[in-house]
Amino acid sequence: MALTNILLLSQIAGHVILVILSLCMLVPLGMNIHEFHGHCLLFTTGKWREEDGMFEALWSSTGFCNFPVFTAIFLFLISTMQIYRYSRMKEDAPFLSLFIDVVIGIWMLASSILSAIMITLGFIVWCDGMTERFPSCETAAGQNIIHGDQDQIDTSGFYIEMGTAQFGAWGSFAISVGIGVIALLKLIQNHQVRNIKVSMYLERQRLVNQHQNQLDGRYTPPTASETNNK
Repeated sequence: MALTNILLLSQIAGHVILVILSLCMLVPLGMNIHEFHGHCLLFTTGKWREEDGMFEALWSSTGFCNFPVFTAIFLFLISTMQIYRYSRMKEDAPFLSLFIDVVIGIWMLASSILSAIMITLGFIVWCDGMTERFPSCETAAGQNIIHGDQDQIDTSGFYIEMGTAQFGAWGSFAISVGIGVIALLKLIQNHQVRNIKVSMYLERQRLVNQHQNQLDGRYTPPTASETNNK
């Protein structure tokens, strides 16, 4: 029972941290998409124009940003629901509920690692273009680098925003691993307890039957030949 309580408290703490980390993904990515007028920075390439020194961006698909945003929303909603559910739990969850927790943990783990890789690699591609002109990607933040009808794009905070999003994504992956392991441990523990209960029931039935057989053998009614001899 003590182990169950420790695992339950660990799950609640993990989901609370995951809510915070999901916001570390959602808020910076949303701000960046808004500042870039709906364009996605991740995996965006381009070239520097020699005549005016501006960056002519070849914008990537918005799906590269939409997927991490969807992941952040998914993690936030699931974690909020799980916190409410665990805080009201007064008895051990059934096997089916624990199995669903494991499945949810796998989905959280898969989506968070994909988002983390997508943000990291996509930001590296963008920074490769920035370092063709600037000594570092951080130096390019806030500079007037977008040309023409795209000059309303605000590039002042992209470095901090993407750095925060990376932190949130990789942190979510790490916490999701812990939550998934705890859910799996609770499922295994529940399965072992069920097996022990079944084994104890079968053993009790065997002992009862054995004792009953002994009583039946001890008080076997006398046969007709034994009665005549008397």
